[in-house]
Amino acid sequence: MKKYICIRFVESLAAILVITMMVFALTHMSGSPVDALLPQDATQEQIDALVRAWGLDQPLAVQYVTFLQNALVGDFGESLKWRGFSAMGVVLDRFPQTLFLGGVAVALSVVVAIPLGVMAAMKKDGPVDKGAQLFSLFGQSVPQFWFAILLIWFFAVALQLLPTSGSGSWKHVILPAIAMAWFQIAALSRLTRSAMLEVLDEEYIKLARVKGVSERRVVWVHALRNAAVVPLTYFGVLAGSVLTGSVTIETVFSWPGLGWVAIEAIRARDFPVVQAVVVVFAVIYIVSNFLVDILNAYIDPRVRT
Repeated sequence: MKKYICIRFVESLAAILVITMMVFALTHMSGSPVDALLPQDATQEQIDALVRAWGLDQPLAVQYVTFLQNALVGDFGESLKWRGFSAMGVVLDRFPQTLFLGGVAVALSVVVAIPLGVMAAMKKDGPVDKGAQLFSLFGQSVPQFWFAILLIWFFAVALQLLPTSGSGSWKHVILPAIAMAWFQIAALSRLTRSAMLEVLDEEYIKLARVKGVSERRVVWVHALRNAAVVPLTYFGVLAGSVLTGSVTIETVFSWPGLGWVAIEAIRARDFPVVQAVVVVFAVIYIVSNFLVDILNAYIDPRVRT
């Protein structure tokens, strides 16, 4: 078990290192930060001074090593858009908003998808099962931003029940949380249904029924416990993708989280904030998958080999 954990830990570190390389390369390919920092009528002396201050006159390898060393301590430089704040300071200031919205979306996904998948498996080929499959197909086919716009049009514009954007009350979180969880509910319910169908045909389930164990206990205790490995594996992807996929939803609903910050930073060519947001998102995604892999190894010994 320790060997498996060490291997996954090293693989996670390697993934984070590759991501930092990609972030560094892409931000440099998008243009020089000098163009964003200085006015168009800047003198050559001002340009040379800024290049030396930022180390842009150094070879790319040296610049990357410096960037990596600073990133390890959370130092991505000063924000170019939010003057007076560090890039990591901007990220940490907005991260609780994204974490709250993502947490609500994850909870909604689990609460709706797991029972839906279980009921669809119990009522295979019945109306509930067909309805669940149709729901899953629609949920995985409709783009998030389009579904978010539909929610705004129906609940905020037509019915005027909920606000269209912003934050501040429990009403503001309903529409973005539903829009963010929609795809995840569809995917997780399909995985739960498939896993339950496979487990319900096992001999030990038939034996439990023959012994007179109640159907509720057979399904929700014996079957679901053994079928949980597949949904649990996806749960790591779900938790990471909900947080990292918040860019679209937060932009549509003007939710003041990291996704909204990322879009604003890209528009302003605020390279330090963009780098900080991407690295933070990547670390969250990789850590969540690492933890789920460890949990899977404890639940299912076959994973360790």
